[in-house]
Amino acid sequence: MRPLRSPRSGRLDVVVSELFPELSRSRAAQLVRDGRVALAGAVVQRPSARVQAGDSLTVDVPAPRPSELIPEALPLSIVYQDEDLAIVDKAAGMVVHPAPGHTRGTLVHALL
Repeated sequence: MRPLRSPRSGRLDVVVSELFPELSRSRAAQLVRDGRVALAGAVVQRPSARVQAGDSLTVDVPAPRPSELIPEALPLSIVYQDEDLAIVDKAAGMVVHPAPGHTRGTLVHALL
């Protein structure tokens, strides 16, 4: 947990994402909804909560969890493949790599 002072006024999720440039606004909003952000000592779970410049914030950013890449037998249309290269006709809507909310069924899982 890191206690901080808000550099400016605005939405809580926007201020948190500006204080932590490695976080997207949607990730900052998720931290707020998960109860990992306190404003003036009180946990706030509304990303749209208003912050004033100079307000005290405490943000708990959990350590990233390693992704377990497990091969999956998913249908792929391989156009070309050799030892170094694969050209895939990816289906529309297929997620390319694991991300929050998409831990399985990605192109990476299929390629493994």
